[in-house]
Amino acid sequence: MFLPLHDRNPIRHVKFPYVTYALMAVTTLVFLVQWLLPPQAFDEATIYFGMIPIVVRDVYPQPLPWLPDWATLITYAFLHADWMHLLTNMLFLWIFGDNIEDAMGHLRFLFFYLACAVIAALAHLTFNLDANGPLIGASGAVAGVMGAYVLLYPHARVFVLARIIIPIPLPVPAFWMLGFWILTQLFYLFAAPDAPVAWWAHLGGFAGGVALALALKRREVVLLGGR
Repeated sequence: MFLPLHDRNPIRHVKFPYVTYALMAVTTLVFLVQWLLPPQAFDEATIYFGMIPIVVRDVYPQPLPWLPDWATLITYAFLHADWMHLLTNMLFLWIFGDNIEDAMGHLRFLFFYLACAVIAALAHLTFNLDANGPLIGASGAVAGVMGAYVLLYPHARVFVLARIIIPIPLPVPAFWMLGFWILTQLFYLFAAPDAPVAWWAHLGGFAGGVALALALKRREVVLLGGR
């Protein structure tokens, strides 16, 4: 129904959000490597490095003996199923990541992003204890970025491509755009629980982002944009 295009929210504390762009570059590079693999090797990579609940819980042995079970709570976030999966996540990270990196600083933002990935994976695991399929994708970590954004900059304008009669760009407050996004996750969690989408990872990542933003933001960055 809508696609975010960019936001109107300049960065103020860092000269360049290089961690955000580095995460985008690494994630894209990993997918390019995946994409160049034969189909069987592509599938094997998702099994080896995706987060499989029964493997993390040690019900089933790790497919790669040298990889600790807990490591896939992070590695899964750098894998994607296809180009659309990758590009959607990277678009959201590009739009919202720079301001959260600005609000936290480079190192704290890197910790924040990886911690959100872990929290999202644990949320998925909690509600899918016996799942034997791999969770992959940066959606949970990016949802954390979105959670932090709505807490820190709810009134920032986000330009979205809205499909009303014809697609047109509309500026809307981040609170409305991201609030609508989280409501759709809650709706589909109950309306389409068997869909191949990790709804709990999205919700867990979003909640984790809100909580971590409180602890990791700079002191001079006020909540709710100062309003």
